[in-house]
Amino acid sequence: MEGTDPVNKKLAAALSGGAVLAVALTACSSGEKDNKELDAWAAKVCTSVPAQQAKIEAAFDALAKAAKDGPPAELQKTDSKAFQDLSDGFKARATTINNAGAPPGVEDGKTKQQDAVRKLTVLSASYADLKKQVDALDTKNQSKFAAGLDDVSERMKEVSVQYKGAVDALQKLEEGDVKEAVAKQPGCKKATPSAAATTS
Repeated sequence: MEGTDPVNKKLAAALSGGAVLAVALTACSSGEKDNKELDAWAAKVCTSVPAQQAKIEAAFDALAKAAKDGPPAELQKTDSKAFQDLSDGFKARATTINNAGAPPGVEDGKTKQQDAVRKLTVLSASYADLKKQVDALDTKNQSKFAAGLDDVSERMKEVSVQYKGAVDALQKLEEGDVKEAVAKQPGCKKATPSAAATTS
C-alpha cells in the first residue's frame, strides 16, 4: 500500500474540510419570539435533522478513516458506501426543506428556501457521481488505483466548493426569525453540539 499512501493522505486532506456539516438549522438562541406558523415550519424541518446529520457525519468519518490505510478493495468499498450515504443524506435534507415550503412571514423566504434546496440537490448529485467514480477504480492494479484515487481527490476539491455553497445557502435560510424558531426545536438542538466546532 506504500504506493497509494500519499494519494490517500491527499484524499483525506480534500475530505477534511467537510468533517462536520454546519448544515445549519442547528442554531442557538438567547431570545424567543412567538410565531406559531414559523415554529410549525421549523418543526417540519428539524424533525428529521438528527437522522440526516448522523448519516452525513458517519460517512465523513468513514472516509477520513478509510483514507489512512487499508487494501484497495476495502478502501473502494468504504468510500463507495460513504459517498452513497452522503448523497442520500443531502438529498434527504433537500427533500425535507422542499416539502416544508418557504418559511412563513420571512422576507425572501421562498428565494432562500429554493436556493438551499437547489444547492443541496446539486451536492447530492455530486456525491453520487463520486460514488460512480470510486466504483470504477481498478483495485487489482496498484498504479491505476493510485491514479484513480488522485482523480477522486481532485474532484473532491470541486465538490467542497459546492458543499460550502450549500452551507452558505442554509445559513442564509436560517437568519433572523427563522433562527429563533429553529432554536426551539428538539431535533435541531440535538444536532447543535456536533456542529459546535464549525459554528462557534
